[in-house]
Amino acid sequence: MPCLPRSLSRLLEAFRPCFSSRTFPTFVALVVGLIAAPTRRTVCGMFTAAGLTGTWHHSRAHRFFAATRWSLDSVGLTMLRLVIGWLTPTGAAVVIAVDDTLFRRAGRRVHAACWAYDGSRQVAAGQAKLSHGTTFVIAAIVLELPFLERPIALPVLARLWRPGGPTKTALARQLIGVIAAARRDRRFHVVADGAYLCTALRHLPTNVTLTGPLPRNAALCEVHRDVDNPPCLRGRRGRPRTRGKRIGRPHQIAAATPARQATVTRYGRIHTVEVHERRCLWYGVFRSRPMRVIVIREPRRPELALVTTDPTSATEQVIERYAARWAIEVAFADAKQITGVGEARNRTRSAVERTVPFGLFTQSLMILWYHVAGHSPHVVADRRSRARWYTKTHPSYQDMVSKLRRVLIAAQYRADPPGDLTPEEIQTIRMAWADAAP
Repeated sequence: MPCLPRSLSRLLEAFRPCFSSRTFPTFVALVVGLIAAPTRRTVCGMFTAAGLTGTWHHSRAHRFFAATRWSLDSVGLTMLRLVIGWLTPTGAAVVIAVDDTLFRRAGRRVHAACWAYDGSRQVAAGQAKLSHGTTFVIAAIVLELPFLERPIALPVLARLWRPGGPTKTALARQLIGVIAAARRDRRFHVVADGAYLCTALRHLPTNVTLTGPLPRNAALCEVHRDVDNPPCLRGRRGRPRTRGKRIGRPHQIAAATPARQATVTRYGRIHTVEVHERRCLWYGVFRSRPMRVIVIREPRRPELALVTTDPTSATEQVIERYAARWAIEVAFADAKQITGVGEARNRTRSAVERTVPFGLFTQSLMILWYHVAGHSPHVVADRRSRARWYTKTHPSYQDMVSKLRRVLIAAQYRADPPGDLTPEEIQTIRMAWADAAP
């Protein structure tokens, strides 16, 4: 096993109950290998980067994903517990972003691989954004860290979508249910794009709210008084009314509702926007459940209508919460370009279902480690001293990965040697240190 720093070992020790005594060392080795590997983050690449090629047979790493018994949800819920325990205030509400993304794969025998929408693909105007690969529905905790200027997303649960199986919205409903059942003591605010505002997410747990963009053609109705009053106070017999008069489209709400100015912080900047808000029904999706519709207008930007099931939060908080949803898109880009998630070339069902979530959990673990033990004000200054064109004022995810890689290198060579280091060993350390740089 590679020699690990205590700060990382303490975090990895929390996952020990998820594995057997034989499987846990393999899990630790693959996590370290995925962090340490600068390129080629396949299963064998993780195995090689962990320095175990002369100790274990490589089949042990492949068997960990393809045949070993361990629960993906158990590992994800452990990560959820660590993130909530270390990064959120006690009793505070937690924001969860839900979305799906495609990891490109080639080959006809890859389980669940198909042609699907790929939002990250650059195509010419008029062409479809399609790629061949596997699609995962992912739930990530969105939060703010003291050393960052924008929210960051930490994936905690994932599900593989395959044609003919449960829909993406049904998988998202499963993820939300697992998280809400695991932490009944917390309130969760789910944010998603328009594809997930549908009947599949109509009935969520009582400690969960949903916020997202409202379609322009949504038919809205007034809330009838029978919806708010119990049967004993209605004063008449018969079936209660389920909806009131028809209001129309979201832009008609903006025209009939007085506007007010609101100051919100989005994408690291402060904006002043014009807000129109009304309590109404979106009967086609949520039936008789009252919703809040917020229409946002600002100069030189298209009109945006948000719908939320949260009845108590301030309007500014709802707008900022939805804007923070973009953090999960940034997390997907970092996972594919920096962490190397999706580079594994396994094909069997269990291996395909586990490898991508394993990489996403490792990414969350690296961010958690950086917050607990790795952050220093000198990280950005050191990066700028080596790259004069670097203009960031806050550490990027690449800076976090580089810091952890260097700590791993230092831990690997910190053991007391019997004598002085040889020139070959010194050169090896220098090359490894240089490879860890961004």
